[in-house]
Amino acid sequence: MDIYLCVNNREQVICLPVLPSEFTITKPQKNETFETVSQGDLKLIGQAGLKGIIINSFFPVRDYTFLKDRTYKGFEYVYIIDKWIEAKYPIRLIITETPINMVCCVDDFQYTIKRDGDLYYSLVLSQFKLVNTV
Repeated sequence: MDIYLCVNNREQVICLPVLPSEFTITKPQKNETFETVSQGDLKLIGQAGLKGIIINSFFPVRDYTFLKDRTYKGFEYVYIIDKWIEAKYPIRLIITETPINMVCCVDDFQYTIKRDGDLYYSLVLSQFKLVNTV
């Protein structure tokens, strides 16, 4: 399995070097509850919300044997993701060996520099729907 992030139709691609031990996809449902006089609470099934994912892993500063990709090191990943955020690019997330292939926006990006120099990060992405203006 590999996790890819890319922008502008693969103009720039990142393969995450270290896979997270797990990730959870959220898919909220916009349901509403109404209180009635005679029947108590009733639930109205609403539209599906936007999917989301949180990826927690690290960007290494040295070469480990288990790395999936060695194109960049440490802060180079941070600089690229920061550049995408500042440019307000939608980011395509692809997780191979799964059906996950979605356009996202960054909701939050945090990283911590550990004593050994590796950068542990949390990347919060949510689905970005491309609007058809035709």
